[in-house]
Amino acid sequence: MTRLRPLLKLCILLIAFSIPATATWWYYQDQQGDEQNWFKEQVTRGNIEISVAGTGTLEPSNYVDVGAQVSGQIEKLYVKEGDEVKQGQLLAEIDATVFEIDVNRSQASLENQKAQLAQLEAQLTLSNTRIERDRRLHNRGAVSDDALQSAETDIVILKARIAAIEAQIKASKAALDGDIATLSYSRIYAPIDGTVTSIKVRVGQTLNANQSAPTLMTISNLKQMTLRAAVSEADIHKLSEEMPVRFSTLGNPNSYFHSTVNTILPTPLVNNDVVLYQVLVDVDNRTGKLMDGMSTQVFFIEAAANDVLMAPLASIAKRPHGAVAFVPGPKGERQTVAVKTGIQNRTHIELISGLREGDEVIAGKSNRAHQGSASSLTNNRPRMGGPRGI
Repeated sequence: MTRLRPLLKLCILLIAFSIPATATWWYYQDQQGDEQNWFKEQVTRGNIEISVAGTGTLEPSNYVDVGAQVSGQIEKLYVKEGDEVKQGQLLAEIDATVFEIDVNRSQASLENQKAQLAQLEAQLTLSNTRIERDRRLHNRGAVSDDALQSAETDIVILKARIAAIEAQIKASKAALDGDIATLSYSRIYAPIDGTVTSIKVRVGQTLNANQSAPTLMTISNLKQMTLRAAVSEADIHKLSEEMPVRFSTLGNPNSYFHSTVNTILPTPLVNNDVVLYQVLVDVDNRTGKLMDGMSTQVFFIEAAANDVLMAPLASIAKRPHGAVAFVPGPKGERQTVAVKTGIQNRTHIELISGLREGDEVIAGKSNRAHQGSASSLTNNRPRMGGPRGI
């Protein structure tokens, strides 16, 4: 045990002297490294934005499943899938033979009742004439009281029969109107302007509308689309109505469309313990480039700065007295310059003052083992992983 004490003291002394020496050497290398050891980039001008990412699907903002209100066989179809239609345009016809018979029967019944009414009114006119004569004769004693009373009673009965037939005529008119309406249902018209996106029936197919209205086709307004985006619960609090949005489709990821948030739905969707909230965005599609069901990558823009000076995030350090930028000195050594910064994203930061366009900044140390790679000098490096959201 005694023999080990001198060896232990020697190790402690070596460690005590090696730590300051190593630190001094690293500091010297950090400050005096030659110019080729730095990974340098230039201050450039461009756009910076802070955004929340999500995915979404496009759907028509308004669509109608066109149904049939009557049963029967499809006699004619006047449109096909993809056709543009106007509101009120004739789309299809159902065999109307039975409905036409019902209309004719109701019309005949109504005409018969009108004829009966005319007969009763004529009888009433004749009875009124006779009662006036009988009253004059009764005053002279030529007509008995019973005969006069009987004539007056006949008039009352005629008036009651006329009232009854008038009520029947009203009922027959209502029945006729119903039959005419049913007949009109055999002709299917477009309820809105739009595009026929699907047809679910064929000519000759029989429809049964007794239980529920069968769907003939779907008409969608593709000029105005709705983007239904999914955003994670970790990011949904950053969103608000009227917030700017840009998105691209998977088929054309470099072409962006712009709009604003319309509605944030309060009810979440839970899938495999992942909580997502739906955000609705109205999109103008008068160009017709967007289609129903397209998948999209969506960015909800929290802040943006366009055409501003910006530098790599790794070249800026935040210190208690303010931000500084790492720049190469005259002899290749690293120096710092005080700068005023603005917004930042995962890779770049806005420079408000302190540097000019074209100035060089140090974004890290060059890795000689891997040409072109660099290690960060600050703690401002982007976090690992993909974009926030979905």
